Amino acid sequence: MKPMSSAEHRGTGPLSGIRVADFTRVLAGPLCTMSLADYGAEVIKIESPAGDETRAWTPPTTSDGLGTYYATVNRNKYSVCCDLKSEEGLAHAREIVEGCDVVVENFRPGVMARHGLDDATLRAQRPGLVYCSISGFGDGAGADLPGYDLLVQALGGLMSITGQPEGEPSKVGVALVDVLTGQNALAGILLALRQRDQTGEGQTVTVSLLSSLLAGLSNQASSTLATGTSPERLGNAHASIAPYDTFSTRNGKLAIGAGNDRQFLALVTELGLPELGNDPRFSTNALRVEHQGELKRELENALDADSAAVWQDRLMRAGVPAGKVNNIAEAIELAQNLGLEPVVSVEDSASGRRYDQLSSPIRLSATPASYRMVPPALGEHQAVTFTDHSAGVT
Repeated sequence: MKPMSSAEHRGTGPLSGIRVADFTRVLAGPLCTMSLADYGAEVIKIESPAGDETRAWTPPTTSDGLGTYYATVNRNKYSVCCDLKSEEGLAHAREIVEGCDVVVENFRPGVMARHGLDDATLRAQRPGLVYCSISGFGDGAGADLPGYDLLVQALGGLMSITGQPEGEPSKVGVALVDVLTGQNALAGILLALRQRDQTGEGQTVTVSLLSSLLAGLSNQASSTLATGTSPERLGNAHASIAPYDTFSTRNGKLAIGAGNDRQFLALVTELGLPELGNDPRFSTNALRVEHQGELKRELENALDADSAAVWQDRLMRAGVPAGKVNNIAEAIELAQNLGLEPVVSVEDSASGRRYDQLSSPIRLSATPASYRMVPPALGEHQAVTFTDHSAGVT
């Protein structure tokens, strides 16, 4: 490979000049570091000779055989192989870290310390370093617990409130805890960089999957703390609002969220059931919650007259929040039709590799995200020099 400078792919944006040593794998960490890279940070993905585990998580793959799981969170990065178990590999990793503003890692607690790459060691040498550790259950009594999203959804209570009341506890259909944790890690790093701007001092950012999930449980966790009782599974229904659920129609499922009396009256009027507006079982939201099983039967009898798509249009025109249950392809098409630009093409002119990917959900008017580099092959940038970093950390 021809030696080249990382400046050839340097991004612009609010994080231009920030260099990141990315020791993360799988989802939470790579999502965080890709978000940094999208806004101009120079991210060096430091991989073992075996590479990020998600490289082998196939199918599905892109047209050229790249695993879509790996591809989704690794654009705009360089890939350098460093075997931390060898003196040469460890020395190379340390050399990269010396020129970085941020280190992000999601090894089990203690692994980085064994290699002298822990926060205490590195920040003692360079106090301006921002060091982010992502774990499953923290670095205390939960340090040895494996940080798998499935396990955290179970232990963290999310499964207990997901699924139908008469069915089994269920995981969410995406690794949601990893996504939440990656976003929290991103926020923590940005907060620490802002503090460094003011004081010159870096700090350590710690994020765990379990803490991220508990915070994400929001009102469900709040009700548990207030009442001492854990909520049960309600399927798609809501514990405090009715009708707020999915409903069967002649063709397809329809989500309806009537959050106030005005919307409820508009709903039953459009369905040809104006008498329900005066029904003593449904006259207030609290009563509708109490009798939501009966209410659902009444609504579904009327909804059987047409398809979910037709009812969506009718109810939305009547001012009732309603939408058919889309599959993912339909959801992406909807976002495109709404002008949200959910898909971007990331291309490498030299190799001809080109991937359609989801764009960053964060939109900045003056310094938008840039999509400069396709997800790298393992060790693709082994010969790149990273010595031209202008910001640096002292």
